[in-house]
Amino acid sequence: MTETRRALLDALAAGPVAGPAFAEAHGVSRAAVWKWIDRFREDGFDVESTDEGYVVRSVPAFGGSAVEFGLDAPYRVEYHDSIGSTNDRARELAASADRDEVVVLADEQTGSRGRLDREWTAPSGGIWASLLLAPERPPAHVPLFTLAAAVATTSACREAGVDARIKWPNDVLVPGSTVDDATAGTGRESAGERGRGGAKLAGILTEMEGEADRVSWLVVGIGVNANVARESLPVGATSLRAETGDVDRRVFVQRLLERFHELREAPESVLPAWREYSATLGRRVRVETPGGVVEGEAVDVTFPGALIVRTPDGERTVHAGDCEHLRTAE
Repeated sequence: MTETRRALLDALAAGPVAGPAFAEAHGVSRAAVWKWIDRFREDGFDVESTDEGYVVRSVPAFGGSAVEFGLDAPYRVEYHDSIGSTNDRARELAASADRDEVVVLADEQTGSRGRLDREWTAPSGGIWASLLLAPERPPAHVPLFTLAAAVATTSACREAGVDARIKWPNDVLVPGSTVDDATAGTGRESAGERGRGGAKLAGILTEMEGEADRVSWLVVGIGVNANVARESLPVGATSLRAETGDVDRRVFVQRLLERFHELREAPESVLPAWREYSATLGRRVRVETPGGVVEGEAVDVTFPGALIVRTPDGERTVHAGDCEHLRTAE
């Protein structure tokens, strides 16, 4: 039935839908079509019955059906007004027998976390989404999906009017943000925030389970400070509202998901797009890795997402670590 629901949403987005013709084309009853229309109305859609068929006059501001309406990407959206963690919910779905590719979306998270189990504030008005995927890829390729998510998020932020950039591997920043300027040098920011190179707008947390040669499931969690008031943000963070005013979250999520799907379908395009949006390349960096500290100039990123750092002892390839921006390399 979920296929019928999505097909009906797509048809409604394209124009008037004649109920009997849709029912016959999709092998369902007219009553089933009517029930889905009624559910869409309960979700907040204004659906009018006309001589030509069902016509959508207005779409709710946010929600699962709202995001799927007109979405040019093959993802089902499970929406929650409030949830502990969208990543945790996606992991629950991954453990179920019926494992579809789905986006868990929420207006608010009450138990969210970031990389290295850092606290992540996720109040109402933000965009908190976790993509549950089943890519036919080995685990070694997973970092490419993280970079693709960073590119897709940055692209959506730029479309919304914010000059966002990526700090390796997946923090989305606003360099020169007034929020960042207000805290710089005050002693209120941590060493990591001072070395960030901008105010943090969004973050990504990727989790997976798999065997040596294949990924069983992959969860890409994306958190964007969207329509969040400045006073609700932690020190060193910013929001789309603080930078440019409130955005249409439904459209933002659609653009993010569509761009992510484009990158997923053309993986060779991920690294060039990441380089274009990078705030790290060309800067001196200090990266804390499991094997020690690597310091030098960030000169490139290579498959599947490793950072190339030029040091006095030669180039080093860093696959994972906590990156701090030091200064622009001369």
